[in-house]
Amino acid sequence: MGFFDKLKNITGGMFGGVTEVDDDFFDELEERLILADMGVEVASDAVQKLRDRIYAYRLRGEEQLKEALRDILALQMHEDETAMDLSTQPSVILVVGVNGVGKTTSIGKIAHLLRQEGKSVLLCAADTFRAAAADQLEIWAQRADCQIVRQYEGADPGAVLFDALQAAKARQVDVVICDTAGRLHNKANLMAELAKLSKIIDRECPGAARETLLVLDASTGQNGLIQARNFKETAGLTGIILTKLDGTAKGGIAVAISRELGVPVKFAGVGEGIEDLKPFNARDYLKAII
Repeated sequence: MGFFDKLKNITGGMFGGVTEVDDDFFDELEERLILADMGVEVASDAVQKLRDRIYAYRLRGEEQLKEALRDILALQMHEDETAMDLSTQPSVILVVGVNGVGKTTSIGKIAHLLRQEGKSVLLCAADTFRAAAADQLEIWAQRADCQIVRQYEGADPGAVLFDALQAAKARQVDVVICDTAGRLHNKANLMAELAKLSKIIDRECPGAARETLLVLDASTGQNGLIQARNFKETAGLTGIILTKLDGTAKGGIAVAISRELGVPVKFAGVGEGIEDLKPFNARDYLKAII
């Protein structure tokens, strides 16, 4: 559980020394799950299933109750789908999200993880709208010891991605990670740009294994769920990168997103360091918060 030690225990000590599992217990548990941003539907469903299990299997004691709740929530989180598909050369990771969620930083940290696994990585600086975005990505490329393709500020993002894919094929790069412009989820013209980037990947690297990862700030709670819903409709998400899990009591949003969208959390961030982003493990996460 070490990586998730920084997470807040959203159930507090309510399981400790439980002598009577009554309506008050279930009501308090449901309230705590809602406050942790699991959402009313997820919380209500989880508590009802826990109630059924307790009576069906005569569960008793703190550990039995906690483990039952973890099992119930893990089923909502697509825990067997968290691995990335990087089976082709090159594979492409398209990273999307609004400004300020830690998108560029997350790209650098994923590049670092992949380099540790021995993969060659090329970063594509397709966020050409934000001043110094490419400069920031180049710093991360240096830290992670990987290549980068960039153009001038204001360049066509599709042209940058085209160049990056051509370079990756010529250099036999394993993984291309494409940074995209931070955008508000309700701006149709910017969302259309994501569709354009997808078409370029299809045209230049047909059959390439592809991941489309949405970066979400865990502290935004249910607003993050709204973002995820809109991005899924446009970009066809394969996974979530959940940042800033440390120091927030709203980490339950990971369960809500996975359940409602059918999209697994694939990476979690609990700090600013290059090692503070790791592949997501639902069981370790649930042990930390429950």
